[in-house]
Amino acid sequence: MKAFTDDFGREWVAEVGEERTPRHHGKWYLAFRSGGEVLAMPEVKWQTRASGERVLNTMADFELRRRLKNVRARNASNDGASGFEGEGAGVARGQRPPDATPRNNAAVPRVNANAG
Repeated sequence: MKAFTDDFGREWVAEVGEERTPRHHGKWYLAFRSGGEVLAMPEVKWQTRASGERVLNTMADFELRRRLKNVRARNASNDGASGFEGEGAGVARGQRPPDATPRNNAAVPRVNANAG
């Protein structure tokens, strides 16, 4: 576990959380705790608790703040981890609805449902 402060001066602890599963490996993940609040980042996983602790102890505060900012934004939007980040509940970022305008703003040919 590693203590650090966020961009607002709030104290946080980055720690290794454990998923409740019968698996022996790959069940440890990154979690942030401050007071009674716990925010999980389950897409960051480790094979063992020891490897997770080792990584946390070498992580820069800047990196911890960046990851905390990401998981807080995700929780605020009620949006789980995207397909780019791992599995999670909610709407995946990076996926556009089928009727959305393409990113290059090109005209989208429309099919006339009443034709033929």
